[in-house]
Parts: sequence; C-alpha cells; structure tokens
Amino acid sequence: MKLTIIGSGYVGLTTGACFAEVGHHVCCVDNDPRKVETLLAGQIPIYEPGLEALVKKNVAARRLRFTTSTEEGVDHGEVIFIAVPTPPQPDGSVDLTYMEKVAREIAQYLDSYRVVVDKSTVPVKTGERVGQTIRRYARPGVEFDVVSNPEFLREGSAVADLMKPDRIVIGGNTDRAIALMQKVYEPFAAPVLVTDINSAELIKHAANSFLALKISYANALSEICEASGADVLKVAEGIGADKRIGRDFLNAGLGYGGSCFPKDIAAFIAIAEQLGTPFTLLKEVQRINQRQLDRFVDAIREALWVLKDKKLAVWGLAFKPNTDDVRSSVAIALVQKLVAEGAEVVAYDPKAMDKARELPVAGKIKFAGSPLEAAAGAEALIIATEWPEFASVDLSDLRATMLAPMIFDGRNLIDPVAAADFGFQYRGIGRGVVEARA
Repeated sequence: MKLTIIGSGYVGLTTGACFAEVGHHVCCVDNDPRKVETLLAGQIPIYEPGLEALVKKNVAARRLRFTTSTEEGVDHGEVIFIAVPTPPQPDGSVDLTYMEKVAREIAQYLDSYRVVVDKSTVPVKTGERVGQTIRRYARPGVEFDVVSNPEFLREGSAVADLMKPDRIVIGGNTDRAIALMQKVYEPFAAPVLVTDINSAELIKHAANSFLALKISYANALSEICEASGADVLKVAEGIGADKRIGRDFLNAGLGYGGSCFPKDIAAFIAIAEQLGTPFTLLKEVQRINQRQLDRFVDAIREALWVLKDKKLAVWGLAFKPNTDDVRSSVAIALVQKLVAEGAEVVAYDPKAMDKARELPVAGKIKFAGSPLEAAAGAEALIIATEWPEFASVDLSDLRATMLAPMIFDGRNLIDPVAAADFGFQYRGIGRGVVEARA
C-alpha cells in the first residue's frame, strides 16, 4: 500500500520505517528541510536501537522517502497518518495547533478518497475536530474518513514494539476506513481491536496513566519499605508474581519521566476536568512521582550534610536506558536540584551527552568520557538511569577512584551486598542503608 506519514519525529519516523520494512511504500513529510536532507542521507537525529539501519535499508530499497511537501504526501498516500507534536500547555492540556494546521493542509490538497489517521497522542474528541476541519476547508464532495490509531511505542524498544505489537487499536466509524486500516496492519499478524474513534483516543491516555500509576504505587511502597526495614524488590517480586498484577512497571526508583508519561497524565487530568469528571487519583500519582525525587535528594543531603562544593558523580542523564532522550528526564531534574545547592556535578551517559549539552544546566556541570572518569575524586556516586553497563562496572576499580565510598542508587541497579563488601555505604530506593563491610 501507499502510505503517508506527516511528521518525521520519533513516532512518525519509526512508524514510517517499520511500515516500509513490511513492504508498504511510505512517504514521510516534515516541514524541516534540514531534517529531510539528513534523513534522505540515511541518518537519523535520534538514537533508537535498530532504527538507523532500518531507515538506510528502506531508503535504498525505494520503499521509504522523505519530502517537505504536504501536497506530495497527500497525493501519494491512500492512508495519511498525522504524527505531529502535541506539546503540553501550562495548564496541562494539549496544544493541538499542529494537528489543526495539518488537517487544514490535507484538506487543501484532497481530491479523492483518503483515510486520515490520528497517530499522535491526542485528547478524546480530537478525531471529531479533525473531521470538522477537513470538511470545512476541503472542496465540496471530496470523500474521506478519520481514524484514530494510537501508538504504544516505548523508547529504547520502539522498533520491536512496532514490528511485533501486542495489540493494534483502530478507532473508526465506517467499514471502508476500518478495512483499509486492517490491510495496513495485515503484515504484522497482531491482534486488532476495532473501536469507535473516541474509545481509541481514550485508550492511549488510559494505558499510559495506568502504567504511571503502577510506577507510583511501587514508589509509594518503597517509602513504606524503608520505614519498616523491608526490601521493595522482594515486595515487588511477591506481588508481581500474581498474574492479575504482573511484575512490569513495579520497579521503584526516582519516578517516571520522558516525553510521554508526564505529558499524557497531565493531559488526561485536564481532559477529565473539561468533561466534568475530575480524576483525583491521577493527581495523587503526580504528587507521589514528585515526592520520590525530593525524598532521594533529602537522603543525599542527610548523608553528606552539606552539598555545596561537594563533587558528586551522576551516572545517567537520559530518562531511561537505550535512548538519548532527555526530555522531562528525572535524571536531569536531579542534576538541577544538586546544582541549585552548590554541588559540583560530573555526569556521564552512554548516549545522551550531546542532547544534555543543549540544556541550560549543561553550563553548570562537567561531562565525563566514562563512568569511572565521572567518579574520579567524587564524594558520592549517584545512579540516575538504569543503563546495563553501570551494573557491570568493576566495584574494586570504582572504590579506588572515588574520594569517599558512597553510592546512592536511584534505580536499584547495584547489588547492595556486593557494594558493601567492596567498602561502599549503599543506599537504594526502598532498601534502606547498607553499611560498608570492608
């Protein structure tokens, strides 16, 4: 099939590359000429495992192309996916300026039947607005349908999530549109859930909010575990073994971050308020998430007494491993809090250093070329992102390079007993303090 993706950001680019990989002919539209030139050269502006190779392969095979022309995209695609940014506004609601603009542009060039798909994460009833906008600006008599097809991509495993999805949600109101969408996804051999448009739009926000709720539940448990002397990892293992609950997203840590969860939860709260059904549970999820980071900084301050002028090593800047994304990263928020108290922060991240250097806080910290370089002469090590390579660092070498043997593990990545055996005082999340044994 001929497909068009309008918006070549994280979602649009990954979706387009994977659609091309299964045999569709995909035209990706973006309004940034420099990005389009970069993509045509087979290079991508983000780090996502497996994505660059996929883009290069399908550009070479002529199944994937890029353009700045919306007219060209509308002319090409039987199905047109809108994957533009939907940033948050100060009150938590979603800014739909880009959605409306693209809907108007599509309307301008429509000359025959198309399915227009909301792929971006949008508030419920956005599909209705997109349909109204296209009807308002399209030439009379032109046929089209609007469909909601939410994405469920996890940064760091987005290619796998798209190539082997656990479900595909298609929200549409006509058999014609649904049949075309089922044809789009036929090569993926995944379960398909067909709903109305409004239900499909709600599914995305409801799913992300529930996952954030699980994370915050684990974080609330971690505080109880610390107060009672229990181990949150063992507690999570015990409750996660119940198949009705599951172990995923029960890892206590510094809290959730990234470009999706904070934005989507704030948006869902705003949506509920607008509908006259306040979602107070999600407000508590937000509060727990913020409190978790504050508690962690309090613990560092309590142990070190004064943070001003102390050299602190921070491992991790990305909001999660296997990505270079630092948007709404809890690790960055942590660094900002430490810097605000006058600490000398030396940071390292395997992939997010370049993105972090673009942030305002970058001028107030130092960047290291390796984990051990960051830890050299440090009075404490703080683990902020759960990169696997941090768990495999030689603790003997780490102890030898640090000025003071203290580890604050914000991701419960290091074995506390092993750390203690190498002479470290260890403090994780929901695991109490383990004193040095050597």
